[in-house]
Amino acid sequence: MKTFVIILIFIVGIFQGKSQQLVYKPINPAFGGDTFNYQWLLSSANAQNPFDEKNDYTNLLDRMNSLDSFTQSLNRQILSELSRKLFEDQFGNGNIKPGNYLFGSLYLQITNTNQGLLINILDTGTGDQSEIVIPK
Repeated sequence: MKTFVIILIFIVGIFQGKSQQLVYKPINPAFGGDTFNYQWLLSSANAQNPFDEKNDYTNLLDRMNSLDSFTQSLNRQILSELSRKLFEDQFGNGNIKPGNYLFGSLYLQITNTNQGLLINILDTGTGDQSEIVIPK
């Protein structure tokens, strides 16, 4: 009789038990979620953003038009060609020879050292100085 009661309770429990269907509902509105979540997601993302918005480069894009871009490109090409011609006239097709050279406001001092070829560049207009070592 005990077993019959236990089996009867088990069978009744099976038919009386309620279940529910599990349904996935996305949170992000871009993937079908509720549109009210947009502000919450945006504020959460902005709070975690490590980049600051102090560097605003939109003014650079507004000022740069195609004519300015062409002018800058042309100036770079002309200066590059002039510098190539000056170096070719000064040093020829061979190696760079030690000595002192003057290109406008740039003063170059080229010396041989144990490390290799040392080139000191001094801008006499601003006082800026650079040092280049070309290893042997």
